[in-house]
Amino acid sequence: MPSPDSSAAPQSLAATVLIGESFVGDGVNAAHTNVVIGRKGGPVGTAWATALATPSAGHVPFVAVVRPSVPVKPATLFVTKAAAAGELHERATWGSAQAGLAQGVLDAVTEGLLPAGEADELLVVAAVWVNPCVDDLDGCFRNQRAAAYGAVRAAVTGSPSVADVLDAAKEGPANPFYTPSAEVLAR
Repeated sequence: MPSPDSSAAPQSLAATVLIGESFVGDGVNAAHTNVVIGRKGGPVGTAWATALATPSAGHVPFVAVVRPSVPVKPATLFVTKAAAAGELHERATWGSAQAGLAQGVLDAVTEGLLPAGEADELLVVAAVWVNPCVDDLDGCFRNQRAAAYGAVRAAVTGSPSVADVLDAAKEGPANPFYTPSAEVLAR
């Protein structure tokens, strides 16, 4: 994983709610991850516990693990954006995407984005997209690892800046699923 700008990495995370997003890859193995990071006992702690305790049909949050019985630190809740749709999608969600999420969070701790000394006090809620048409578990892992790291980095560094968003808006909204035409934008 790329090394963050050391001036952007905090010595200690404040008791705030940090929000980040990252999209990595293309096609059916792309990863889109949103994270919320905060401290136990704060609003993120409440959201973390509530999400774990109140699953909905097809969207069952679970604790991301490095290996069975070894949850990643900071404790990270994997919240699926897509209901399980077949054996390969299930293996990707609970297998390669979970492993990628755990490794991406660990990369952020290793790089100092998330202070290791505070890992037991921090919580991460990650909303993770795994396309039901996923066809490459290794590609899914690589993309999810990079997306998790990127989302954490965005949350910790407060990126993108408002100026970056305004610059991007000059070209109009776009995402991998839809880009409006100039004609539509002009209306």
